[in-house]
This record gives sequence, structure tokens and C-alpha cells, in this order.
Amino acid sequence: MSRTLSPRELPKLLKPGMHVFITGASNEPGTLIEAIQAEPDCAAGVTFYQFPLAALNHTDWCSLHPQTEAVVFFMAPQLQCGLAEGRVHFVPLGMRDVWQYLEQQNFDLVLTQAGLNGDGQLGLGPNADFTQVVLKNSKAAVVELNRRCTPAAGMPQLNLPESHFLVESDRDLPVMPEVTLDAAARTIGARVAELIRDGDCIQTGIGSIPAAILQALGEKNDLGLHSGLIDDGVMGLIQSGNINGRRKTLDPGQHVVGMALGSTALYQWLGQTGEVLFREASYTHALEVIRRIDQFVSVNSAIEVDLYGQVNAEYAGHRQISGIGGAVDFMRSARASRDGRSIVALTATARGGQVSRIVPRVAMVSALRSDTDIIVTEYGVAHLKNASLDERARSLIELAAPEFREGLHEALLQAPKT
Repeated sequence: MSRTLSPRELPKLLKPGMHVFITGASNEPGTLIEAIQAEPDCAAGVTFYQFPLAALNHTDWCSLHPQTEAVVFFMAPQLQCGLAEGRVHFVPLGMRDVWQYLEQQNFDLVLTQAGLNGDGQLGLGPNADFTQVVLKNSKAAVVELNRRCTPAAGMPQLNLPESHFLVESDRDLPVMPEVTLDAAARTIGARVAELIRDGDCIQTGIGSIPAAILQALGEKNDLGLHSGLIDDGVMGLIQSGNINGRRKTLDPGQHVVGMALGSTALYQWLGQTGEVLFREASYTHALEVIRRIDQFVSVNSAIEVDLYGQVNAEYAGHRQISGIGGAVDFMRSARASRDGRSIVALTATARGGQVSRIVPRVAMVSALRSDTDIIVTEYGVAHLKNASLDERARSLIELAAPEFREGLHEALLQAPKT
């Protein structure tokens, strides 16, 4: 039986040279992190690993001690100083490759969060992306048993060996901030909804544009879901019957996701909803899995797209601001699916209209030009699959805000045909 610790005992488990994985997003173990922050010297010489989400995970690991380091697979604002100092090590991998990377590591300690279901069984909190694989490769784990965390009915149970520890807590799960939809987001949402057909199996992300897309799908029928996440917008479509999975060629009638990001109401609903299945990134983001789903439609956002069709989803203002995440996994999987489609949706401008998001050349290539299929802005839709270089460029210029099109035409004339 696992031993129960008090939060004050956790810092004593940390030693110099240890490699510690901490679950992120909506399942970050807040009480365990606070215990480490209360005694920051315990982090000396420790390397922490995490896939943080900027909206929910705010720990600056390198501020704990001058000899603390961190390995991350997504960036957040609080990590920028550590990145500049060389103590935060950003690894640019997609979700499926992150899972494989972690499968090959040996961790000294894993910190995660769980709760008790209605049968009194221990189940993971609302993120299944990597926890099971790191637990298999860890010498020990400390699990925060949160009395306010009700595991999703479709979340695998958690069986802990005697080498693991429990720390009890009683705290609300973090909720995602509500997004505001402006006219551009609503227009993009409507354009993307026109591209989605009855019976499609969809994948979406987070932010104002994905929220607008989900709101625009209320007239669609028999949609499926195979995605990295579920949020309140998806929950609403399941409750209304728009998403039911009836036509899915894999996992019919079931909604497969890796994590939940949303409100307390979402977490409570998932505790009673067995058709939402939580799976690791080795399943949710695997091309060999998704290619078996007909009509798989991937919908992702971007920071900018260039005239070649290359997509930058992670780099802005000379800084790494996010990461590859699951976008490229899903884009490539959509192309492998029978009648699948990959959609990248973004507003045509940024910084209050001062900067075009359609650019001559992206600052960082997250997705190759061979990965792109359909690009959408508030000004239209560009179908790039099988298009020549000139056709791509002309279509993308039409997606830019009118005041930037002349400059893009000039850039096109000067660009090498490569």
C-alpha cells in the first residue's frame, strides 16, 4: 500500500541530480508544487520536466534555485528568463514524439494528481497525455490525492505500487479563462464550419478561433471527435447531439481525447460520461491510428503562414512563445485519412491590424509546405493541397488584409522559385 505523506515531507525526497517529471495543463499537482516552492533549496541540482500550458501552469522552475534546470516541450512566459540563461531547455517535438521521448527516459520521481471515482478507485486527473508512460519509467511517484478532483468516467484507473506516495489535498481544479469572440473570429468560425461535413470526425484546439468554430457547428450532424482535448464547446456539441460518433470508422460512438481544459462544469460532467475516453498521446496523436478514421478533419491555429504555405505556430517577436504541440501530428494524420482535411485558421492581422499574418517567409517553420492543405482567414479560404508554388502564393495573398496585399505581391516577384 502506498505511504501517505504530508506536503512538508515532499521536499525531503528531492536530491541533487534527480530528474523529476511534473504533469501539466489541467492536472498540475498544485499542492505538491507549493510544497517545493516553500522550501526552494530542495530544488538545487534537480532537473524538472514538464509540458506546460501558459494559461494554467505558471511555475518558474529556475527561480527556485540557481542550480535548478528544466526541460520543457512547450513554452510559457515565466520560462523566458530561464531559456535565455540556458537553464530552461526547450525540446521542439510534436506530441507523439514527446511521448516517445519520455518513454525512453528514466525518472527518479513523478509528481501528478489524481482523485477518487464513485467506486472509491483512484483515477488520474483530467490529463492522460504522458502520465502512464512516465509512471512506468519512474523509481517513485508522489500522487496528490485531490478530494475535489473527480476522475473522468473514461479515464484509466491508477494502480500505485508500494514505492509511490500519496499527499492529500482539497482544492479546485484550474479552469480555462473564457475567451472573447470578435467579428473576425466569428467570420473565420463560419468559414471553417462550411468546410466541415456531416459525419466528419473533428479535432480542434483552444483559443477564440476554435471556440468560434465550435459555436458555428450547431447545424452539423453525426460528427465524431478524436482530439488532443475536450473543452466546454465540445461538451455542448456532445450534449446537443451534433457530436455523437455514430459514423466513426474507429472507436464508433466514443469520443477520444487526451485532456480536458475548461470549466468546473466540464470536469463534473466528464465524471458521469463514459463515452469520452482519455488516452495517451501515443494513441490520440498517432498517424497509424488516425489514418483509420475516415473524414478526419484537423483544425489548428497559427501565428503566421508564408507564401509557400509554411506554417509558424510557435515563434513570434524573436521569441519561442509556445511549441509544436499536436498541430503537425494532426495535420499529417488528416492527409493520411480517407477524405480527410487539414485546416489552419488564423486572423489576417495581429497587433491591432499593424502586422500581417500572411508573410513572405515565416520566422520559424512548424509545419512544412507539404503539410498544409486548407488555410482560412476572415478574408477567405485557400486550398493549397496539390497547388503549384504560384497558385499557393496567389491564393494566400487573397487571404491577407487588403492593405498588405501589394507588399506581398512585390515580395512574390522577388522571391526565388524554390
